[in-house]
Amino acid sequence: MHAEVQNLFLRIHMLYFAQQQDLTVRDIQPVLEERGYRVGEREVKQELEHLTQENFLTAHDDQFSITGTGIEELKEIRNVLGLLCSEVVEGAGKPLSGISS
Repeated sequence: MHAEVQNLFLRIHMLYFAQQQDLTVRDIQPVLEERGYRVGEREVKQELEHLTQENFLTAHDDQFSITGTGIEELKEIRNVLGLLCSEVVEGAGKPLSGISS
């Protein structure tokens, strides 16, 4: 998977997990690796910091927790992912509608 795409998926997964509990780099890295991501501690830390800069997470010491903005962003992501999955995964092979050629 292209690095930019993987980073987007990583961030979505991190928001999802942060909604369940506070995250640390050491705790979340193996969970992400179990899900097929190839990431090191440095990359995980960078992505957590990126989410913090976007105000989706807040950092306290070595833990990251989701913010209200992060919760709202995750809701929007879920809506878009629902549509994406219905079109790309479930609707594979269906003709395009609403697009004129």
